Amino acid sequence: MTLRIISLACLGFFLIQRIWAQEGGQDKSYLSAWPSPVVSQGQHVTLQCHSHLRFDKFRLYKDDGAHVPELQNVIFRSSFLMGPVTAAHAGTYRCHGYHRDSPSAWSTPSDPLEIVVTGLYQKPSLSAQGGPWVRSGENVTLSCSSESSFDMYHLLRERKNYGWWLTGAQSHSGVAQADFYLGPGTPAHSGIYRCYGSFNHSPYRWSDVSDPLSLSVIGNSSSHQPLHPRPGSSTDNPSHLHGLAGSSGAIICFVILLFILIHCWHHAKKNGAKMDREPEVDRTVNTEDPEGEEPREVTYTEVDHWIFTQKKITPASQSPKEPSTDTSVYMDLATC
Repeated sequence: MTLRIISLACLGFFLIQRIWAQEGGQDKSYLSAWPSPVVSQGQHVTLQCHSHLRFDKFRLYKDDGAHVPELQNVIFRSSFLMGPVTAAHAGTYRCHGYHRDSPSAWSTPSDPLEIVVTGLYQKPSLSAQGGPWVRSGENVTLSCSSESSFDMYHLLRERKNYGWWLTGAQSHSGVAQADFYLGPGTPAHSGIYRCYGSFNHSPYRWSDVSDPLSLSVIGNSSSHQPLHPRPGSSTDNPSHLHGLAGSSGAIICFVILLFILIHCWHHAKKNGAKMDREPEVDRTVNTEDPEGEEPREVTYTEVDHWIFTQKKITPASQSPKEPSTDTSVYMDLATC
């Protein structure tokens, strides 16, 4: 049984390794931006590349192949400070790593990271249809408009010094405006909102940010509902940070498999212990009378399927010094 468990554990570990290999697994690098992938023109951003295998060196490159002087033949350790950013820095980035002992063996490239540069066009304006004060249950619609005919508009909500993206909407035909419908108002919709505009030919180059709009939903609500952007919206920032989803799923599968194997091993060990115990043929049970009487002896003898019981009985009225010699024999039919 032990060999079977070891074999199954090795098989599970091998399958996990295969899954990791197919998904980029252990040797895959991961790229992130701090403090945010949305950077104002002239500011700095730190790009961080890391991997499970703890590579010594990393290399960063831009997908579109645009010439960025500071990225040419740059080798760095885990983090790279980029800036002051310009329109040329906008786009998607990847990184991969290697060990100093084997510089020719590069890791699997990371997923793309979208760096958005803002402040390149005139800012749009943001307003709430019906005003910034909304009663609970009333529909909430925010309108982002601009004198420039932007192809896309992006709505941002701030909360505790960070924000998330609700959706991007194409402008209406002939009208440089996009309406963001958030659904029936609840206290969860209260907050500060801003919006940006961009063009299809340069999706990572955004306008300057609009003035903030403070939205307040007043009145009691039976429950706090989450934000409900219209279908096709995204609740994340524009970077596609896939994280460690593939590796995490593989690790969870391996832990579940290991738990099942341990459970089977304990079950098999318990059954084996039961099988090792042989039935007792003769068993004598001695009981003592609480009042000092002579002990009663009960002897069981198993013969085929019949049980003969010989019991020595001492009447309660007799004295302990004069033991009784009466013997009663019982024959019981054992049930198999």
